[in-house]
Amino acid sequence: MRIPRRRRLEKKTDYKSRFALLKSGEPRLIARKTNNYIIAQIIETKHAQDKVVIGITSKVLLKKGWPDSKAGSLKSLPAAYLTGFVIGKLAKDKKIKSAIFDMGMNRNIHKSRLYAFLRGAIDAGLSIPHNPDALPSTDSLKKHNKFGSIIESIKEK
Repeated sequence: MRIPRRRRLEKKTDYKSRFALLKSGEPRLIARKTNNYIIAQIIETKHAQDKVVIGITSKVLLKKGWPDSKAGSLKSLPAAYLTGFVIGKLAKDKKIKSAIFDMGMNRNIHKSRLYAFLRGAIDAGLSIPHNPDALPSTDSLKKHNKFGSIIESIKEK
């Protein structure tokens, strides 16, 4: 009888999916959602060791113009999009042009926060293989009243 690995038992790692992502040789764009934030990282793997190249959370939006009164909504659809847009811009600054999207053990729900994050990274200029039907519409992303000004402040830098 084979015993599953510890991280699989804890529902933290899907080893089959991880191995397929590692075989591609591309950097991984990782998105994780918590109860309060969206966590984003770009990770490169060499010789079975992961190296975090860029790592941010949606808290960075507070410095980009997100209102302090809406600090509890840093996990919303617009916040996920903007977080993806920020990490996409940072990746372009570090000369990273393409990546593979890694959503980990999260459920694959089309038009969700993780796909809003992916859309933000793609709109920032990263080349990521994806299904366009899974991405949320721009109307659902622009519900936040300061959305346009935040995008402009990110593009300036």
